[in-house]
Amino acid sequence: MTDSKPYTPPEVWTWEAPSGGKFASINRPIAGPTHDKELPIGKHPLQLYSLATPNGQKVTILLEELLAAGHTGAEYDAWFINIGDGDQFGSGFVDVNPNSKIPALMDRSGAEPIRVFESGSILLYLAEKFGAFVPTDDPAKRAECLNWLFWQMGSAPYLGGGFGHFYAYAPEKFEYPINRFTMETKRQLDVLDRQLADHPFIAGDDYTIADIAIFPWYGGLVKGWLYDDSARFLDAASYTNVLRWADKILERPAVQRGRMVNRASGDPAKQLRERHDASDFETRTQDKLEAAQ
Repeated sequence: MTDSKPYTPPEVWTWEAPSGGKFASINRPIAGPTHDKELPIGKHPLQLYSLATPNGQKVTILLEELLAAGHTGAEYDAWFINIGDGDQFGSGFVDVNPNSKIPALMDRSGAEPIRVFESGSILLYLAEKFGAFVPTDDPAKRAECLNWLFWQMGSAPYLGGGFGHFYAYAPEKFEYPINRFTMETKRQLDVLDRQLADHPFIAGDDYTIADIAIFPWYGGLVKGWLYDDSARFLDAASYTNVLRWADKILERPAVQRGRMVNRASGDPAKQLRERHDASDFETRTQDKLEAAQ
């Protein structure tokens, strides 16, 4: 379908009506808090405030991988931020991330707390803090890892805010934006498929934060977890190298755990809305909490 009512932009745009669509209630053209609300602080040095969107999953997957690799200093409290209710606009959250986006992290392990926001920044910060999942002894390998990490940060907005919005969330469907962002999304999948044709992991022979960053978005896309029936629409099955890689990543127990943290949709047995201890995966999933009520 094409838009039969051409839009002529005004000389100066003003915010006069909701934007429409699924997220209209939380979209606004100004920053800053809308209400006073302090963030909770748990027992661990790392305090994560997040939701299990693809961006949120990146950080919980890395934290679980670090713990699985024996980095006990990576123990963390994960607090649930309901973006649909506007939790990200509370004063405490804005203090941690002035951009009001999840995930946001506070590292309280040192003399002074350190705030870290934007998912790619958090991944790099944690990988360097613990000396894991990012190459440190080979400049070429490190550069390749960071190339792909930043590829994801630059590319995924076209997938999420572009394709995902117009295909699944916009109040009306129009041919031009869907075609425009479908073409870009398929191009990105082809970029990954060609890279993975010659490498077991995104940046080469080793599993790194590049894989952790890319998997929730593009692995989720080809596995059919994102945007209704978009995997069929995009012919995701044709990207065989991406599918092989996504299945390999999904076999990792830390990835399976990381995908559960701060989740509030899907199978209740796979939802761990808050995580404060490793035992929570066995005792505090949503199905168990509901059964105990």
